[in-house]
Amino acid sequence: MIAGLTGGIGSGKSIVARLFELMACPVFYSDDVARELYFDKEIKPQVLALLGAEAYISESEINKTFISNKIFGSKQHLDGLNAIIHPAVRKKFEDFAARYPGQLVVKESALLFEAALTSGCDKIIVVAADEELRIRRVMARDHLSREQILQKMEAQLPQEHKIKNADYVIINNDSQLLIPQVVAIVKKISSSAR
Repeated sequence: MIAGLTGGIGSGKSIVARLFELMACPVFYSDDVARELYFDKEIKPQVLALLGAEAYISESEINKTFISNKIFGSKQHLDGLNAIIHPAVRKKFEDFAARYPGQLVVKESALLFEAALTSGCDKIIVVAADEELRIRRVMARDHLSREQILQKMEAQLPQEHKIKNADYVIINNDSQLLIPQVVAIVKKISSSAR
């Protein structure tokens, strides 16, 4: 059973993913794998051709600010980068999931819908939070301006769209406890898989 886990920037998706790990669910962190793939010998030349040498700070670090500005300012660059990175992430996920037959495997990805990564997911889980709270969280975490955060939000599908297309929604507004929500979802998915 494969559950896709997503949420908009600042929703708290990473914290929720860690809770699934605590519930003994293997979690595949798509965004982390994508960052590693920038250094793959077949992928790096394609990234350089698309974005230029400024995309890399060193042999082990990408220039996240440069890449972010480039792709969030241009649909052509965003689509081009997705076409390079996402097929490789998909293959890595297939290899990962194959190691856990019969288990609930969670595929965590910020762009689950945007990059069409929902195929192959039996269930979709969306982490949702109020927009103002999300903005405050990202400002504190990434030290970005409100305008930069809103630009990133606009590049993602609206939270409402994700909620409409979800099997389960986890509310992360600091008013509801996360653990009981995660436990309930694991129980429901596990019982439906039997």
